[in-house]
Amino acid sequence: MDEIHVIGGNCLHGNITVQGSKNTVLPLMAGALLYRGINVLKACPRITDVFYMEEILRALGAETWWEDHDLYLDCTHADGSHVPEIYSGRMRSSIILLGPILARNQQAEIGYPGGCVIGKRPVDLHLYVLRRFGAEIKEEEKKITVSCKKLCGTEIVFSKRSVGATEQAILCATLSKGTTTLRNCAREPEIVWLCRFLNAMGAKIEGAGEDCICIEGTEKLCGTKMQIPADRIVTGTYLCAAAATRGHIVIENAPEGELDTFLQVYRKMGGQYEWKSGKLIANGAGIQFSVPFLETEAYPGFPTDLQSPLLAVLTTVPGISRIRENIFENRFKICSELTKMGAHIEVRGSEVKICGSRLKGCRLRAEELRGGAALVIAALAADGESVIEGVPFIRRGYEDICRDLRYLQAEIYMEDILSV
Repeated sequence: MDEIHVIGGNCLHGNITVQGSKNTVLPLMAGALLYRGINVLKACPRITDVFYMEEILRALGAETWWEDHDLYLDCTHADGSHVPEIYSGRMRSSIILLGPILARNQQAEIGYPGGCVIGKRPVDLHLYVLRRFGAEIKEEEKKITVSCKKLCGTEIVFSKRSVGATEQAILCATLSKGTTTLRNCAREPEIVWLCRFLNAMGAKIEGAGEDCICIEGTEKLCGTKMQIPADRIVTGTYLCAAAATRGHIVIENAPEGELDTFLQVYRKMGGQYEWKSGKLIANGAGIQFSVPFLETEAYPGFPTDLQSPLLAVLTTVPGISRIRENIFENRFKICSELTKMGAHIEVRGSEVKICGSRLKGCRLRAEELRGGAALVIAALAADGESVIEGVPFIRRGYEDICRDLRYLQAEIYMEDILSV
């Protein structure tokens, strides 16, 4: 079992290039099933969730291989329709496969999806989408079975903005018969990238990134190559790491336009930044102001995935800050760990109050992906050494967080406790 060791107190500085986007690549891998041939995802992050999705595609009959960070997906013979629970139980985003498998093979079966324990995240909206396209659904204790001879275009008005359900609907509509209109869609950048990928394959999608998306179904797609954009959440994580240590960093390939709300908060705390020749130059030396109130919202609001990393930063900022979590009810799981470090945190339902204080290193345990990254951030700012358990959670979204932070002069390393 691996542990991350961090010697805190160093001011981060240096240049870094961010890995490809986790939240972009997973639905693209699902979308590859819609074409009986080869697609290439360039600059693909080598993270656990991608490897899990790759295993699922191989279990369905696809052939996959890597050339450095380029992932090749040959779905010519991906005629399987059953995703075993051993795979789906590892990651909740596997539910996105139902639409593409159904469109391709007229039936699909999947074990109930698992993943990080940060809230209920029900699959009801996904099943609603499938029913709207004409699918028959059978729910059992441990699996979901869907069937449909031919998906038919429809109109869907989402009761709430959902990234996964919007992606599910787009994937279903691409090969459906007729026209589909989606309203109250999620507007995250990952939606835009999925539509670009499918359009490059020959789909007919308009309105990506807007409230209303229209898709004219087509009978056949072709293969394509897609460059995976830089991960906006990883970018925000490293900006938080620099902010917590009052560092000055340059992100070479930051996704401009995708982090505006986060950067507004960064500036209000006293941070400075500028875009120059495609690079994001961020200076956290002046960070000293608390955040009186912040709430997470659907894009373009403040992203829930950066709530925990920002919370870690705010434990180091003088004054009182407050955050309300509106997306996932269990996003404050790290608060008990931060209090071990001397953080002054008070949780009341969906809100948390943070009083800035000095942190001290100690042994910590990650219980979910972004919370694990937040503990690394807190450890970087703390006095002394911290040891973080639960590394597999962090690996789900960060290719090599220790390597990346060492590029920024952090004292951090991974240790396999079974080998010592």
